[in-house]
Amino acid sequence: MKAYDSTKIKNIAIAGHAGSGKTSLTEALLYKSGVSDRLGKVSDGNTVSDYMPEEIKRKCSVYTSLSCFEKDGFKVNILDTPGLFDFAGEMMEGIFASGSVIITVSGKSGVKVGTHKAYDYAVETGKPRMFVVTKLDDENANFNNVLTQLKAEFGPTVCPVVVPVIADRKIVSYVNLIEMKAYKYDENGNAVETDMPTAEVSEKMGYRIDGLIEAVSEAVAETDEALFEKFFSGEPFTQKELIDGIHKGMNEGIITPVTCVSSTTLAGVDMLLKEISLLLPAPSEKEKKIGESAEGDMVEIECDENAPLSAFVFKTVADPFVGKMSYIKVFSGKLSTGKEVVNAESGEREKVGKLMILNGKKTEEISEVGCGDIAVAAKMSCQTNDTICDPSRVVKLEKIAFPKPCHKMAIKSKGGDESKISAAVSKLLSEDLTISYAQDESTKEMILSSLGGLHLDTTIGRLNRDFGIDVDITVPKVPYKETIRKKVKVQGRHKKQSGGHGQYGDVWIEFEPCVSDELIFEEKVFGGAVPKNFFPAVEKGLQESVKKGVLAGFPVVGLKAILVDGSYHPVDSSEMAFKTAAAIAYKEGLRQADPVLLEPIGSLTVTVPDDNTGDVMGELNKRRGRVLGMNPSDKKGMTDIIADVPIAEMSDFTLYLRQTTQGRGSFDLEMARYEQLPPQLVAEVIAKNSVE
Repeated sequence: MKAYDSTKIKNIAIAGHAGSGKTSLTEALLYKSGVSDRLGKVSDGNTVSDYMPEEIKRKCSVYTSLSCFEKDGFKVNILDTPGLFDFAGEMMEGIFASGSVIITVSGKSGVKVGTHKAYDYAVETGKPRMFVVTKLDDENANFNNVLTQLKAEFGPTVCPVVVPVIADRKIVSYVNLIEMKAYKYDENGNAVETDMPTAEVSEKMGYRIDGLIEAVSEAVAETDEALFEKFFSGEPFTQKELIDGIHKGMNEGIITPVTCVSSTTLAGVDMLLKEISLLLPAPSEKEKKIGESAEGDMVEIECDENAPLSAFVFKTVADPFVGKMSYIKVFSGKLSTGKEVVNAESGEREKVGKLMILNGKKTEEISEVGCGDIAVAAKMSCQTNDTICDPSRVVKLEKIAFPKPCHKMAIKSKGGDESKISAAVSKLLSEDLTISYAQDESTKEMILSSLGGLHLDTTIGRLNRDFGIDVDITVPKVPYKETIRKKVKVQGRHKKQSGGHGQYGDVWIEFEPCVSDELIFEEKVFGGAVPKNFFPAVEKGLQESVKKGVLAGFPVVGLKAILVDGSYHPVDSSEMAFKTAAAIAYKEGLRQADPVLLEPIGSLTVTVPDDNTGDVMGELNKRRGRVLGMNPSDKKGMTDIIADVPIAEMSDFTLYLRQTTQGRGSFDLEMARYEQLPPQLVAEVIAKNSVE
């Protein structure tokens, strides 16, 4: 493939709700532009962009894939992103690297939560948007209803540019409102110009077309004063004025065009390819980035191929054949094979490895990538969210803010080789920044955190398929603790005679509550009742003992122990004897000191749609939570609920929230403190722990 300058490149992320036709649309674009020689189907597992085993098995996108085609003198990079909420990180990678976002909306099911998520993130990252209504070949599709819904939910920026003409519930042609021409499509998806529709063809069609033309003209008039005056005078816009106006409006975020296709029959795909060439911005128009220099100063990065290199690693893949693959977007300068670059994050220098462009799993080696373009570098040490630069200008670009993993499960190797899991997961962590893997300090379990059940299943599946590791997953143990509520004084005496030297240790210890996570040990022994050289043995005996409480074997906190008295034998006393005596005193003392169980309490912030606040607050009450307050969220139509909740009640909260809010809700849960477990739950916790 030839090199293109930044005015002739289009970077497009295709996003939307799961099942809205993103991959099928990508397949149709690649087929119609001549990249592939057959039109694959998601159901058959033979599409260009869904080529990973997990995607073929599940018949849906799991990873963001990169493909490209050449059309009308442009190179178009397509980033096909998943619509499932568990893979939100992949969608964010694709949109972050794109120059504009095509949001697919099913003509059958209309606007869904995934539509809003894709749109909101595109707005957040400043990307121009276009809606494509898909699946118009379905007999239950209704373009007019979907267009009405888009206008109602996304406001007056929504502007139709291609609409279907429907007669007897069937599409008879498509009207391009910019060209003011109508087209019919044959069984091979080839367009033939036909007459513009009239009221005789479809009821009220003439009236509808006039209204749609008026809407397009009004949207274009808002982009320029001269165009507004022309519109106000009643003079129609030329085709060039419409194209330039929509193009400018998209760049400014005040126009969101709507077009429509059937990816299976290819109807409308040629017009979408035309709109991509005419309406969507090139990197040179919109991609000025602000970076941070090594000195902490702000630096403006312009899309200029003569400037020093600045490129961003937006995605990493550990390919079993190619090795580590770094997906890179070049923002300035040129990236070439063998070039020495600096990783602004780590400060390390390295040479650029083999560069490739991708079409799904097919690779084509190239020697150079210009600014504004996207390519993949093999076997580089950089990670996702790293900036690589020319040594003459080292800058850091803004990172992708990935969602925090909130669905936690304990994992354990069926083969007992935990080191293999750690090595394998570390490779997955380099690919997916929405998972985490760490040991719980209290329970010593290895916890794998993800964005949801499907995300977890996919990760476990990769451990098995790519690394040959079988694991068991369980709900993580709750890290309860124990403490005491009153002060006691007890004796611990260890005496044993078994021929020769015996064992003798005798201590009196006061135990009392205190505010400390660690054992506090003091000694107030008078008259040498216990020699000083045995004090460390007493403390060690207590330190080992507090690892297990007397109620259910949980660690003990908030405990102060004071050695006040005791006795010793000049021959039989030893460090081991006093250590044992201290352990005896500990067990007896804690039984008498009114021991209680403590449970971990988390600080929770839940962001939910306004309509769901009552349901979620009620659920938190059922989970023994205490709602502390509500605040309007930064996101429109959302509310933040702040609460304290027991960690033990939150293991399935991710799944509950997703089901209740249809995926729009999110939450952040941080460990805050420990509180006494309610008495009615103590017996259940003790019984469960004793079984384990």
